[in-house]
Amino acid sequence: MKQISLLLIIFVITGCNSSAQDKKETATYAVVKTEAEWKAELTDLQFHILREAGTEQPFTSALNKNYSPGVYVCAACQTPLFKSEYKFDSGTGWPSFDREIKGNVAFSTDYNLGYERVEEHCAVCGGHLGHVFDDGPRDTTGKRHCINGAALEFIPK
Repeated sequence: MKQISLLLIIFVITGCNSSAQDKKETATYAVVKTEAEWKAELTDLQFHILREAGTEQPFTSALNKNYSPGVYVCAACQTPLFKSEYKFDSGTGWPSFDREIKGNVAFSTDYNLGYERVEEHCAVCGGHLGHVFDDGPRDTTGKRHCINGAALEFIPK
């Protein structure tokens, strides 16, 4: 009986030690470059955010308080991601939008902080943009796309 109990305990422990949360969902992107190519094209901060899923310091992006008409594009591949009319001041220190340009942003699950978050990527090059939360404006979508300003470039209208 002790052997069966020991085997059961070992099975439960190893069964719960899954690496499934560590695996990123794999996707194929239209724009694929080597790490060296990305490093040559992006600033150090852009590379850290877009290619290493980093986060910029809050309140450091010039785009945080930009409310001019235009479109926000991926800093890596120039794909249009967010329209200026989707932008709002969330008070968080990062550019925030209540919706994305459909089809140009991809989503995955992120457990990096020990809990589930919805991560956003450019659907064309796979660059990390930020995360989406359910605490956005209730009068529109209720979503807050919290985006690293360094992952974006602004194209004025």
